[in-house]
Amino acid sequence: MNMEKSSTLVVFNGDLDKAIASFIIATGSAAMGNKVTMFFTFWGLNILRKDEYVPVKKSFLENMFGKMMPRGANRLGISKMNMGGIGSKLMKKIMRDKNIATLPELMEMARDLDVQIIACAMSMDVLGITREELIDGIEYAGVATYLAAAEESQVNLFI
Repeated sequence: MNMEKSSTLVVFNGDLDKAIASFIIATGSAAMGNKVTMFFTFWGLNILRKDEYVPVKKSFLENMFGKMMPRGANRLGISKMNMGGIGSKLMKKIMRDKNIATLPELMEMARDLDVQIIACAMSMDVLGITREELIDGIEYAGVATYLAAAEESQVNLFI
């Protein structure tokens, strides 16, 4: 059995506030010296999408999914009181005023702390998301990879 302390997070939700919380927990755990694995599945994959449009060949349904989902960390709404996007703008302003790291900054910090970021290959297939549409520097795997990490982990969260 591995004696290294570790944390795993399943990031299922793509709401801005939950994404920020996920990365705060992940970077906090990594800063404590823990090995951290984040497994992004279904709507959580939107956090990892590139902000700009990437031209890739897709089926009609895959194109429809792509147009309905937010593209990247800068376009996520919040889970409560989003009010057509005003809520996320207010949250970002308050965070800026209080000098709190933005989601893209937290994501960069996670990379600097060697947090393992994994995109769920099956969810990508279901939602019609391609590797070219996701940010650089992440891994792609199935649920077995996440489960292996979770089995060794002292902390396992579903967000």
